[in-house]
Amino acid sequence: MSDATFRHILTGFTVLDFTQVLSGPTATRLMVEMGAEVIKVELAPKGDPSRALPVLRGGRSAYYVQQNRGKQSVCIDLKKPAGRELVHELIARADVVIENFSPGAAERLGIGWQGVHATNPRAVMCSISAFGQEGPLAALPGFDYIAQAYAGVTAMIGEPDGAPALPMLALGDVSTGVHAACAIGYALLDRERGGPGRYIDIAMLDAYFQCHEINVQMHSLTGQVPARSGHHHYAVCPLGLFKARERHICIMALDAQWPALARAIGRPELATDPGYASNAARVARSGELIALLDAWVAAQPSGDAVVRTLGAHHVPCAPVLSIDEVVNTPHMRERGTAHRISDGKLGELTIPGMPLRFSDLPLHPPLEAAFLGQHNAEVLSAKLGYSEQQVRRLEADGVLHANSDT
Repeated sequence: MSDATFRHILTGFTVLDFTQVLSGPTATRLMVEMGAEVIKVELAPKGDPSRALPVLRGGRSAYYVQQNRGKQSVCIDLKKPAGRELVHELIARADVVIENFSPGAAERLGIGWQGVHATNPRAVMCSISAFGQEGPLAALPGFDYIAQAYAGVTAMIGEPDGAPALPMLALGDVSTGVHAACAIGYALLDRERGGPGRYIDIAMLDAYFQCHEINVQMHSLTGQVPARSGHHHYAVCPLGLFKARERHICIMALDAQWPALARAIGRPELATDPGYASNAARVARSGELIALLDAWVAAQPSGDAVVRTLGAHHVPCAPVLSIDEVVNTPHMRERGTAHRISDGKLGELTIPGMPLRFSDLPLHPPLEAAFLGQHNAEVLSAKLGYSEQQVRRLEADGVLHANSDT
């Protein structure tokens, strides 16, 4: 199915989605999985740029499919007055309007907050951007890694004597989308309790900065500038990556787990040794302790043996898995975290599953990603009462676009 026809948390709410690529589509992906009707308004003539992102098969983008299953697609030329009029008719019938253009672009397209609020005072509107709608950086172009660099996050990744490193996944985009979905949900809750429609300003920079659990307050209180520490955490010991025979193992032990780890490696006396008994003491002797654990891990017959031994002592640890190992892990399959879907053009593929789970409600309804403009007629007919003749006229005038190949 192409729209949310199942009963869930957000069933009955209509979302007008002007977002593209990842941060905004992440927010609306979560909302459609929770039952919201999401009408994705794509800008003519090509729609969401992610339709051209890899992996492509037969012109169909798996990137687009992963983020946009279950959403209805209408493709409208907002440069045409008739297109803007059409959009405001849809806004009048929406509960949520969400966009992730650069600040100011929504106003230029005729869908800024003032216009939205005038058209529909009950609508909640969310704008997502790299740096927020105001402030000295607001006008700068930005993407995930750009915001990450400004947030002081990139500076914390990598070896201390090397260059910073980039994580090969969209931590900022996805986290920002989750922040947006959270704020929208609470704004709807407030509205349902009698509050007004509200405007929400979500910045990727703000979402990234929230991830500093120690670094910012440490600098504020001590004046120290936290630095990259490579494979091992600078404030907790042991917490890091240790090389086993065939893979790295992540091992972590706070004070509560330290005695168990000491027993697991055959050094129970270290549990009460004043030089190791507290985290502060272990951090002060981190070089010595890391060398001791390196030697123990390397002496084990395999990484699996390391995990089994530590697991038997309830020491937090994990093998560092590759993507092919992760998607084939029984836990990931059985839980649906690695979720297998079927697409008409792409065939069978695995994508990340829905991370939000509610009792007695469906986890993975059979959603499909729409082709560009696939629901032009359906949405205009159901929401606005347009006739088939009116829709065809809008198509002929270039107000509506469609492409059944992407």
